[in-house]
Amino acid sequence: MPSYLEFFAGGGMVRAGLGGRWKCQFANDFDPLKVQVYADNWGEKEILEDDIHKVEAEDLGRRADLAWASFPCQDLSTAGNGLGLGQANGGDRTRSGTFWAFIDLMKELKATGRLPRIVVLENVVGLLTINGGEEFKAVVAALDRLGMRAGAVVVDARHFVPQSRQRVFIIAVSKTAKIADALVRDEPHPTWHPDPLVRAVHKLSGKCREQWMWLNLGAAPELKKTLNKIVKSNPVGVDWHPPAETKRLVGMMSDENRKKLAEAKSSGKRVVGTLSLRMRPSNGRTIQRTEVCFRGLAGCLRTPKGGGSRPRVIVVKGASVRTRLLAPAEAAALMGLKSKYRLPDVYEHAFKVIGDGVAVPVVSFLRGKLLTPLLRSIKKSRAADDSKARRVARGSSERKRRGQLELRV
Repeated sequence: MPSYLEFFAGGGMVRAGLGGRWKCQFANDFDPLKVQVYADNWGEKEILEDDIHKVEAEDLGRRADLAWASFPCQDLSTAGNGLGLGQANGGDRTRSGTFWAFIDLMKELKATGRLPRIVVLENVVGLLTINGGEEFKAVVAALDRLGMRAGAVVVDARHFVPQSRQRVFIIAVSKTAKIADALVRDEPHPTWHPDPLVRAVHKLSGKCREQWMWLNLGAAPELKKTLNKIVKSNPVGVDWHPPAETKRLVGMMSDENRKKLAEAKSSGKRVVGTLSLRMRPSNGRTIQRTEVCFRGLAGCLRTPKGGGSRPRVIVVKGASVRTRLLAPAEAAALMGLKSKYRLPDVYEHAFKVIGDGVAVPVVSFLRGKLLTPLLRSIKKSRAADDSKARRVARGSSERKRRGQLELRV
């Protein structure tokens, strides 16, 4: 059974996506809330609550097949501060710069012959463009110094669940590993390798570009479940807004958004949408507006920083218009988590875990399309090389024995 190390593990959504055919060997997060949620769902055996800078290579056990690191995105997001990763050896490491602590651990594992066969890094797509692509370039160069060649894909969770959630996944293997031809492409795929990724790759050093892999994920799956099926009429953990609050939210809409609402009413069907509160310019000043979307998709779930940032839904059926907060169980479903997944009872705590997570079906997709086949390809080529080496050694031994016999004759 393949084994893995899970860093910045949060509530264990990577574990949920890798499933029971992969074995978690070690998991780590420094946030007590997330560690508790991880333990509630997966047990306490593998999870270590500590700052990654304090994790020791000895904590990680034998050589694992995979190391997964969903390192913090705050300093790489377009909505963040643009601080980036900081310097690998400097004192200016940012929150996202905990990436360097992960790399330090991988260096220690390499020194003892335990570097995982596959490394996966996950983050927001801002990693590709922030600071002119220099942060992405630094990440790939760090993998290169480990003796690994990289490839990357950008996957939007909307292919699997009704949530728009783009993330970049950088996948690296040893430069000496032989990869099956079916797992790589000669050129980028428009779905998995969008223009920001292609431009970022062009900015890499010549050596890293030469070793780059355009990973092959095949065709994109078709979404089968809409927001209409996720949002319940009788939610748990939240209440429908009083009519006065719904009226207030509708009253904050622009003419364009009121038109969308009118069209939803006129359909006569149950139509589910999302509500967002945004600060918009109006007549020379900035005011708060309610914006509605009826595309059947939720926006990217995040950790709410205030009341206005909490995700809201609107349900329309004829003249009836109801609004409320998105329920934690609905948010969990938008991440592809099973109904038995245990979340904190406190609303803000539940969304802190969900907002920082990885969409489970995306991990499962990558596992099936890339990770398992990559590992199989690496081990198969290694076994073939070992077999060849043994045959060469036997042949050399046989020739030596024959030579000794001839000398005796």
